[in-house]
Amino acid sequence: MEPAAFNSRLGQLTADYEALVSRTNEIDQTLYNGIVDRYRYPVLTAAHTPVFWRYDLNPKTNPYLMERMGINGVFNAGAIELDGKTLLVCRVEGADRKSFFAIAESGNGIDSFRFWDRPVVMPETHNPDVNVYDMRLTRHEDGWMYGVFCTERKDPDAPPGDMSSAIAQSGIARTHNLKTWERLDDLKTNSPQQRNVVLHPEFIDGKYAFYTRPQDDFIQAGSGGGIGFGLVEDIAHAIIDQEAIIDPRAYHTIKELKNGAGAPPIKTPAGWLHIAHGVRSCAAGLRYVLYAFLCDLNDPSRVIARPGGYLLAPVGEERVGDVSNVLFCNGAVSRGNGEVFIYYASADTRMHVATTTVDRLVDYVQNTPPDGGRSATCVAQRMALIERNLAYLKAAGG
Repeated sequence: MEPAAFNSRLGQLTADYEALVSRTNEIDQTLYNGIVDRYRYPVLTAAHTPVFWRYDLNPKTNPYLMERMGINGVFNAGAIELDGKTLLVCRVEGADRKSFFAIAESGNGIDSFRFWDRPVVMPETHNPDVNVYDMRLTRHEDGWMYGVFCTERKDPDAPPGDMSSAIAQSGIARTHNLKTWERLDDLKTNSPQQRNVVLHPEFIDGKYAFYTRPQDDFIQAGSGGGIGFGLVEDIAHAIIDQEAIIDPRAYHTIKELKNGAGAPPIKTPAGWLHIAHGVRSCAAGLRYVLYAFLCDLNDPSRVIARPGGYLLAPVGEERVGDVSNVLFCNGAVSRGNGEVFIYYASADTRMHVATTTVDRLVDYVQNTPPDGGRSATCVAQRMALIERNLAYLKAAGG
């Protein structure tokens, strides 16, 4: 490629990137449900990663301006508010299928996210990770910010030729600035597989508390499953001896196959608010949706409100991507003014935001009927709503 053509093409790449990251987002009014506001554009995609992460910009070593290291997707981000900015610790997946963490920053939390120049350099343990992903970011009362994430390694007991069997556990790292990280021991539990683990932001009886997701297998829950709860004495060498399932799976629900904790719980006057994910099987594969529940303020292992159904499910382009029909959340920001920003990924491909308030979410979890368990019960619940509405409309009309 001639120097002029090289520079012209690079200029176009840079202009396209700037137009994308500076694009203004807006609420999609067609998706109104009174609970959350969803937005027209994703907040992060593969194209939001800097051009200099993907292209060799030196014409001598890359005369055709080829993309040397492609990015496949940006998704499943932990979230935190720091110094007045919203920071997302994203799972960035390269074209080689390896994931890494990178931080994107926005002033308003709904658009203009820009990645920091360099990805996170996450230290390894004595048993190196093959892949790391899906960080939950918790600001703990001990003064540290903790990242709890999935660390995946090949199953050493897999039969010869089996290149897909894996063992997943929960890695733990801590930081004061999101730039320098201290890697701690992986969490140890009695479960063969452990993913989707969340650290509670406060001590419970002087101990660190974790929401867990025990599983027998990398994909299938088996005899495990459900959201568990356990306590840890020493965060640097975290061991949970006993897990109690506080939010179990249930037949013919949105969480019949699997369910797991999502963002760290939000402290509200009514209790600890959780945004979790539920998984069911269908003809198209696995369907992931988001749901909410509330735990007791003084005993976060006790669920006190559990609305039926999902809070968010994939719509429109959210349905399509690398792993279609999936919504996943592992980060949310609760602001001092009562606003809540829920960051969720669609189809293991891109990141979105939904905004709401603490008051709206508490109203939703406390006043939405629980799952009736049977069609007849669900019809009775809906009939009760219909009759109340008809009586109200008649009285209002009169």
